[in-house]
Amino acid sequence: QVQLVESGGGLVQPGESLRPSCAASGRFFRINAMGWYRQTPGEQRESVATISSDGSTNYADSVKGRFTISRDNAKNTLYLQMNSLKPEDTAVYYCNANARRSPLAGIMGYWGQGTQVTVSS
Repeated sequence: QVQLVESGGGLVQPGESLRPSCAASGRFFRINAMGWYRQTPGEQRESVATISSDGSTNYADSVKGRFTISRDNAKNTLYLQMNSLKPEDTAVYYCNANARRSPLAGIMGYWGQGTQVTVSS
């Protein structure tokens, strides 16, 4: 099993920055792709940014140029640098990881509990 724990959300004003992180722990062989997703009440969860095990990244159009996803494989930790935040970025942000529990096991997806990001003046 892989446990993901997010931290670093909060309440900020428009234009400010936040840097949530997601720490992975538990028994696993390897973590492959990781990503940040967000969800607002009544809406579907949407992809914000993803990063492969070799560092290739993808971003939602709405956050390109403002958000940067990164990972520290030695610490099994995922980050999301969020700059120039807007009220429409307000959401619960979830960490996702795809991992193998053993060399021959299939890849499974895991989710964190989420961290609230609120952008308001």
